[in-house]
Amino acid sequence: MKKILILGAGGQVAQWVIRALAGRDNIALTLLLRNPGKLPTPVPSNGTVLAGDVLDQALLRQTMPGHDLVYANLVGDDMEDQANSIIAAMQASGVERLIFVLSMGIYDEVPGKFGAWNNARLAEHLKPFRRAADAIEASGLAYTIVRPAWMTDEDEVDYELTTRHAPFKGTVVSRKSVADLIASIIDAPDLHPHANLGVNKPNTDGDKPYFM
Repeated sequence: MKKILILGAGGQVAQWVIRALAGRDNIALTLLLRNPGKLPTPVPSNGTVLAGDVLDQALLRQTMPGHDLVYANLVGDDMEDQANSIIAAMQASGVERLIFVLSMGIYDEVPGKFGAWNNARLAEHLKPFRRAADAIEASGLAYTIVRPAWMTDEDEVDYELTTRHAPFKGTVVSRKSVADLIASIIDAPDLHPHANLGVNKPNTDGDKPYFM
């Protein structure tokens, strides 16, 4: 039985991941989020819901032991603090495998007019995301950082990956595609260890996302 702790389980990408793993008898899900009312009902038969905040170090250290993998899909301007709290709890609990969703643009890796457009809107907001990424990379954990393009609600799985030092491709990607990547890593934790991955839909280059 593989035990997975999902932090920020009420988020839209996380809910796609939960759907992909729901009801599987080889996986147990611990779903931690601030507001359990955001979870769809019914809760999967292999899921347990916990209300809480990842900045609650006592809660994390109580919850973390025994899990095989932590998947964090969080929001907020305190992303660095959230990352450091998770790292500390994982290190204290001996849990090593981490998937952490951040954002494209944190390395100024988006080229051309789209990169300029993205920076004009998000540059200040991305600074704590970059610091979170730096903390994760320095943590000694077996991490996979996921940096999606601007996300859509399209019901499709169609994506490609770029690495940490490669120019970012495309402008958009579906939340379902990002969830497919994450669920694939949960299924095969040896996939993409110590990796920092950009995620985009192929052939979506442009000056900005199509819906903006």
